[in-house]
Amino acid sequence: MTSKVICIVLGGGQGSRLSPLTATRSKPAVPIAGKYRLVDIPISNCLHSGIDRIYVLTQFNSASLNKHIKNTYHFSSFSEAFVDILAAEQTPSSVAWFQGTADAVRQSLHHLAVHEFDYVLILSGDQLYQMDFRAMIDQHIAKRAEISIATIPVHINDVPGFGILKTDSENLVTSFVEKPKSGFDKLVSEVSPQMEAAGRVYLASMGIYLFNRKLLFDLLQGNDRTDFGKEIIPQSISKNKVLSYQYEGYWTDIGTIPSFFDANLGLTDDIPEFNLFDKNHIYTRARMLPPSKISGTLLEKTIVSDGCIVNASRITRSIIGVRTRVGFETIIENCYVMGSDNYQTLEQIEESHLSKSPIMGIGDRCHIKNAIIDKNTFIGDDVQINCGEKLENGDYGTYTVQDGIVIIKKRAVIVNGTII
Repeated sequence: MTSKVICIVLGGGQGSRLSPLTATRSKPAVPIAGKYRLVDIPISNCLHSGIDRIYVLTQFNSASLNKHIKNTYHFSSFSEAFVDILAAEQTPSSVAWFQGTADAVRQSLHHLAVHEFDYVLILSGDQLYQMDFRAMIDQHIAKRAEISIATIPVHINDVPGFGILKTDSENLVTSFVEKPKSGFDKLVSEVSPQMEAAGRVYLASMGIYLFNRKLLFDLLQGNDRTDFGKEIIPQSISKNKVLSYQYEGYWTDIGTIPSFFDANLGLTDDIPEFNLFDKNHIYTRARMLPPSKISGTLLEKTIVSDGCIVNASRITRSIIGVRTRVGFETIIENCYVMGSDNYQTLEQIEESHLSKSPIMGIGDRCHIKNAIIDKNTFIGDDVQINCGEKLENGDYGTYTVQDGIVIIKKRAVIVNGTII
């Protein structure tokens, strides 16, 4: 049935909670795990599920996302498969930018209408998970649902941060409360024995929706409702057959700096909750890079991407992104180093040495802890980052601090001997 499904990936808004990583790129284009982009997660889940007609909706800083999609997802000329960007655009019927998730889909309906499909799968572009959507689609069809919502059981402590669904014994949604603050006992749903034993008896919406084609068009046309979670879903529960599809695997929303940082460093665990080494691997851009070269470095729980030159003394629980250079006697702990988009030439490196300015990457004798180093940064020799007292949150020009995490901005230059 996946041939009857078309997918929309919502690129999100301005992504201010992920700032400064979203200062020059859209949220789906933010690099993760050293070599992927956030948008690769929902697209890979779709492709592994047999869904290969995908639109990605975006409106902020879409240039790098466009480039990534163009360079990554190529299909046979004899196939109807595609991954296309739909950026916010002015049309005779709409001159405004996307006002919310539902409005973004509404403004894109005329692009969908030219295709043959029975179901629309709507996904978020800022989540980390591995799901086979075929099971959700099969349940939707078997139970003759009009809307299906993927849900994940959560603990009572997590309830105030989610939209919580109440279901009956048939998994039909009977009520929905957005980020409830009280009355939790009335929101308990039937879950598996494993989830019940873990105290996870509340069903949180994952922001993954499956709509029947006709119903989606009917719900979005002729009104000004702008959001699925706040308007469309709650208002449909009493009028339409809305089904919960319970998912019990790993899932996390990585829309904030702390959650983004934790999700990435979690990949370095001995047995990570998100398995990069699964048969259902993540698709991304195929780069023709040399293998990484590591000299005299103690690596512990560290992921090293392609094309790196590492001479550090020690790297612990960190991710080293593509084309990263790390100098001699440098120590890196609990960091995500995103890498670089290109190499400097030998002439450029020699010029930097003569002028005593940093080369692209991380210099000699540095000590860096609990940091995100964005792409194409120049960190000089003898630099210390986050090695002293806890830093106050704020924007400090070349870097920002959020909840004890230092984020070095893209293309920032940190001169020799700097202490942050």
